[in-house]
Parts: sequence; structure tokens; C-alpha cells
Amino acid sequence: MNKINTILFDLGGVLIDWNPRYLYRKVWPEDDKKIEYFLENICNGEWNIKMDAGKPMDEAIAECQLLHSEDWHEYIDMWRHRWQEMLGDEITATADLLRAFHKEQNFRLLALTNWSAETFPYALKRYHFLRDCFEDIVVSGEIFMAKPDRDIFEYTINHFKLDPKRTLFIDDSAANVATAKEVGLNAIRYLNPEQLKKDLTEYGVLPKNS
Repeated sequence: MNKINTILFDLGGVLIDWNPRYLYRKVWPEDDKKIEYFLENICNGEWNIKMDAGKPMDEAIAECQLLHSEDWHEYIDMWRHRWQEMLGDEITATADLLRAFHKEQNFRLLALTNWSAETFPYALKRYHFLRDCFEDIVVSGEIFMAKPDRDIFEYTINHFKLDPKRTLFIDDSAANVATAKEVGLNAIRYLNPEQLKKDLTEYGVLPKNS
């Protein structure tokens, strides 16, 4: 196994707890079924990833409202005006690992995230480690590509001049991890901090007694 010299992090679900339920539980505090219906059928993942891939939020909101009755329009619009309420805390265990890697300076620390270019500045302002610990971050909405498409991985490898065999990618999505492996990156699917530390140890990134 080639020695890892670069760690490429996903952000949401690995370092940052982003979840639209944080907002919509305030809107419908006693109606989980309505929340799940809304997130599966109205403002769903397929719709959201279009903004992650660069579609302007105003355009995405308008298109979504055209597809659904006026009863939903106010709640669709909240995706734009109350988006910051979807942000939770940092995922402490992984953020602490990132900070430790940054302090030790043994690896290049980079990030590849699916994130709207319009909302990413809110995350940059809120989570200091994004500014303090990463050499650079590829934001999908800024380059009009999104995971799990192969193009964004190839772009990232070229942009950062990575040696895929010496790069370790961490993401919570099985589809993203699969594509990363297809383009030659080492890849770990993040499930929980304990599993991540175990996998990092197997790659030689963490010492066995950590």
C-alpha cells in the first residue's frame, strides 16, 4: 500500500451536521410524517442536488413551486430564506481529528463537497475549521458538477494535482465512495467516529494505539 500523503474530506455528514429537518421540525413540530413527505416528495434530494451542481437557488425554488400546489409554496421558499437553520453543530469527533491532522502537518488536507455556491459562505463563516485547517476546498456549486459523477472527482484530482494512490477520500455516501474508488482514490465510507478511526489506522494514517 502506498503511503497516504493527502486526506480529502467530504463536509456534510462527515464534519458538519446538515439536516433540513432541523428547520422543518420547527415548522411542523408534531408532524414527522408531513416532514418526511415534504423531504421525499417536494424538496427532495434530487431537487437539492441541482443547486449543489450550480443551479441558482431562485430558479430552483421557482421550478419547485410550479410543480406543487400553493399550499406548499411558503414551505418551499423557506429553503432559501431559512436555510441557515438547517445547519447543526460540527461533528466533533471528526472535526477534532481534522484539527489534529492540521496541527501535526503530516498530510495535505483538502475537501470536496456537494454544496450550493450561494449557501457555502454561511458554512465558511460558522465553522472555523473550514478556514483554518484546509489548504483548499472544491465546492460543487462553484464548478457546476456534483458527486457522485465521475467528472467532479477527475476535476479534483487534476485541480489539486493529486496522486490518487496516495490520497484517502472520506465521505458518508456509498455512491460517492464507489466513484472515488473507480477513479483510483483510496476511499472510506464514514459511518461513525469509531469505524473511521479503525479505517484510518488500517491505512496507516493513525497509529495503532490511537
